[in-house]
Amino acid sequence: MKSESNKSWIRELTEFFILLFVIIIPFRIYVAEPYIVSGISMSETYETGHYLIINKFWHKLSDIDRGDVLVFRSPNDDNKFYIKRVIGLPGETVSISNTVVTISPEDGSDPFVLEEPYIKNPTYAEVSLTLSEQEYFMMGDNRENSYDSRAWGPLNETAIRGEPVMRLFPFTDINLLPGRYQQY
Repeated sequence: MKSESNKSWIRELTEFFILLFVIIIPFRIYVAEPYIVSGISMSETYETGHYLIINKFWHKLSDIDRGDVLVFRSPNDDNKFYIKRVIGLPGETVSISNTVVTISPEDGSDPFVLEEPYIKNPTYAEVSLTLSEQEYFMMGDNRENSYDSRAWGPLNETAIRGEPVMRLFPFTDINLLPGRYQQY
């Protein structure tokens, strides 16, 4: 009888490791991963301690749009990750004067001013930057407390980790596609 219980235990352990290596690890590496917000740069959209699940492959299958929120590797430190909102797209010129963000499209059509209802604490800045292919202009929603493209320049697409698709904590704020806002 003891021999059967040992075989059962070994079989369960083997099944666990097969499940781990065949499903769980590839899912974590290629599909989704957790991200815990640290800092106030995206306040009130995301607060410190919010537990998010990010989709790691969506931007490879569809276009990145203005207003999307992305998690990405810091342009200045490979060990840090940031969460910010897409403001400018490849080929566009982003101009900030005082608190007004103006986008000049690549196709030469008329520039337009972004309406950003998610902004908290706008700051006065003077920036003008034309983005190359695969570059994005990123800013936090809490502009006064955000270290973003105004300081470190455009974000290269290769640094993008993914998009938050679910907020799991705090339990009172559980939702799908948290922070999603598309105006254009």
